Amino acid sequence: MAPAQWLSSRLHRQRHNYGQCRRQNRQKQMTPTYKYLLWLACWVVPLLATQAQDTTQTLTLQEYQQVILANHPVASQAALLTEQARQELRMARGVLDPVLSSKLYRKEYGGKEYYNLWNNTLRVPLWFGPVLQAGFDKNTGQYLNPEHTMPSDGLSYAGISVPLGQGLFIDERRATIQQAKLMQGIAEAERVKTINKLLLQATKDYWEWLLQHRTAQLYQEALELAAFRLQAVRIRAQEGDLAAIDTVEALMALQDREVMLQQTQLALQNARLQVAVHLWAEDQVPLELQEGTAPALAGTEAAAVNPEELQALLAAARRNHPELRKLGLKGEQLEVERRYAANKLLPKLNAEYNVLQRDFYLQPDVVEQDYLQGNYKLGLSFSIPLFLREERGKLQLTKIKQQANSLELVQQSREIENAVQAAYNELQALEEQLQLQERMVANALTLRDGELIRFQNGESSLFLINSREVKLLEAQAKLYAMRTKYAKAKTTLYWAAGEIPVE
Repeated sequence: MAPAQWLSSRLHRQRHNYGQCRRQNRQKQMTPTYKYLLWLACWVVPLLATQAQDTTQTLTLQEYQQVILANHPVASQAALLTEQARQELRMARGVLDPVLSSKLYRKEYGGKEYYNLWNNTLRVPLWFGPVLQAGFDKNTGQYLNPEHTMPSDGLSYAGISVPLGQGLFIDERRATIQQAKLMQGIAEAERVKTINKLLLQATKDYWEWLLQHRTAQLYQEALELAAFRLQAVRIRAQEGDLAAIDTVEALMALQDREVMLQQTQLALQNARLQVAVHLWAEDQVPLELQEGTAPALAGTEAAAVNPEELQALLAAARRNHPELRKLGLKGEQLEVERRYAANKLLPKLNAEYNVLQRDFYLQPDVVEQDYLQGNYKLGLSFSIPLFLREERGKLQLTKIKQQANSLELVQQSREIENAVQAAYNELQALEEQLQLQERMVANALTLRDGELIRFQNGESSLFLINSREVKLLEAQAKLYAMRTKYAKAKTTLYWAAGEIPVE
């Protein structure tokens, strides 16, 4: 029950009890002043509380979370992780970029020109391993190496280099690109993890702000009631209807509630500051909460999470939890690394064929069989380490990393499932505690109202009424704290499952 609703209900019951007491004790005549004060308690105080609520600006949890996601520096940093992974993939794909190179060498000594060497090459790596290449060379000079001798118009060539052993199924280029693609998924999982951590802390701070706000309202209304009662007791003491010592009792109750309100207002100010830490405008400009801003009450009410929803959360955690996603993608990266390490055990066997022609321009007869068989440059290379210790060590090290990653994945899966189950158990326990605490508040309210009737009948004292009201305030404050704990536990449940929902 909200503080204003509790006060209105309490005053309504008090007026009803007062009317019943009048019917039972018509022989007791109240003074006109005291009747006026009773009317004031029944009508004016609730109206003032309602008007104060009407002028309050509410900041809902959804609005609060949306502001955080839009402008918070940590959220902006998390968004940069995705862009960083995209640029790393772009860098990795650079190994497939065509490369154009040109070299010019000239030697002149003793006034004699020895040679001029001009070599131009274009290499185009293909995704599946081979490399297309083309070039144009033009060499001249009196002392030119016979190997470099060519027609005066130059010599052009075009061909292909194919790996037949190491690099046939996977090579460094393909391994780098595949791992960079998987890194995008890892960066996205890290972004979700960072956002979840930010929302978890920010949402808990919001619920703490709500708790202190509602508690301050409760003590403020209790203070107003104590001040009104002190005024009424003083009037009745002056008229001889009550003993003068009762004014001291009423004054002590007022002072005690002033202390509780001051403590709660201090906690409320600190809670507002903690909430404001998470509020940012564009261009990293910090925002402040306005004085009239209050949190919304929605979200603290008990909403049971049934076993079917729990199973759905567990299934979602197994699929999409950031930690499990990162470990799964890391395992795929290690598999790419293992395949590449295994491929390094093969010998290097490369074949290269280039067709040659005079000058730079393509001649029509280049594609004819006779021309291809008579104008070409062919190369074949082979090499292999005799012991392969580096290659075998790399392969075994990768396998060990795979095994460690698999074990960590199993452990993390178990811990996450247990964390979700523990959060669910806490939520279930809090639901039962909330119901019990609500009944305790209702019982405390009944006891307080009964004590008021006894007081009006002359069978009780102001001390007992204050004691009953203190118990009622404690029960109501504990109920607010328990509802806040329930809201935090529900947020923790979704965080443990991998993602906090934001509408």
